Amino acid sequence: MAERMGFFTDTSVCIGCKACEVACKEWNQVPDDGFVFRATSYDNTGALGASTWRHVAFIEPDRPVTGDGLDGWLMASDVCKHCTEAGCLDVCPTGALFRTEFGTVVVQADVCNGCGYCVPACPFGVIDRREGDGRAFKCTLCYDRLRGGLEPACAKACPTDSIQFGPLDELRERAEARLDRLHREGRSNARLYGADPGDGIGGAGAFFLLLDEPEVYGLPPDPVVPTRDLPQMWRWAAAAAATLATVTTLAVLGRR
Repeated sequence: MAERMGFFTDTSVCIGCKACEVACKEWNQVPDDGFVFRATSYDNTGALGASTWRHVAFIEPDRPVTGDGLDGWLMASDVCKHCTEAGCLDVCPTGALFRTEFGTVVVQADVCNGCGYCVPACPFGVIDRREGDGRAFKCTLCYDRLRGGLEPACAKACPTDSIQFGPLDELRERAEARLDRLHREGRSNARLYGADPGDGIGGAGAFFLLLDEPEVYGLPPDPVVPTRDLPQMWRWAAAAAATLATVTTLAVLGRR
């Protein structure tokens, strides 16, 4: 298996240009989102979905977060987290979702039967079924480009290197150094999100440096893969079935 690759998105240098969204759509031929005017923000895409594989959020915080006491917008390019323990992958009944040699999670559209089991299995609400099609779609981390030795389209297009691509271990080291620098500059709220292999998803293949709490960015504070407790649940179910069978057998024998 090849070295695990991933994304490190440094939101502190995101300028909200949406070049990543455009590059993603152009390379992957992702259809438009409907051009919805939400009248609440410059963010016209709203959220990740079957036709939005990269989503740049514009957030107006209710308190200063820059460390210098000045108000400012938070901008962040969200994407599928390519979880180490991926719930969508666990529940897929057809094998449409698979783990690539780069450690990423990809949907094979020609194998997907549109059952939708993967949708509630994602703790981030990333994967979704496309309206009018029924099949599930999400970021592939440009699997075709990786196989050709190229970096993903979004990272290639990012003008500020907010989206960084590379070996996951190297990205984590780079992120720790960047976080330390921001803390020394007085940005005490800065934190890494999804970089810890010990979290509820086993660490993300696409992680982030945030300038505020995850909830401000619309991210769950402590994501947990829904299938984490399945083995224990099956053991308890088996034990209950065995107990029921034993009691039933004893009851039948007791009547003779």
